[in-house]
Amino acid sequence: MKKTFKLMAAAVLMSSMLTSCYTYTTVVGNGAQGNTQVRKMNHYVIYGLAPVGVSNPAEMAGGAKDYTVKTEHTFIDGLIAGITFGIYTPTTTTVTK
Repeated sequence: MKKTFKLMAAAVLMSSMLTSCYTYTTVVGNGAQGNTQVRKMNHYVIYGLAPVGVSNPAEMAGGAKDYTVKTEHTFIDGLIAGITFGIYTPTTTTVTK
């Protein structure tokens, strides 16, 4: 029992350390002109292979011509993925206008 708990704790710790590797940024037009941010979660299953619900950055920008899109695995996203053993793997999209 103790060995299983230690193994699970190590797996969660390792997965939380790797979250910074899963970030990408896209600049649309001239990029963000202000500090207004809109966040939405994207829902994936089976280690991100099958999308269930994915946000639309253009819709999140609300018609703005210049904005920045950042999609990442936050700490919470990585924690959820670790707890579910990768069955449910969310990401977070942030649009800055």
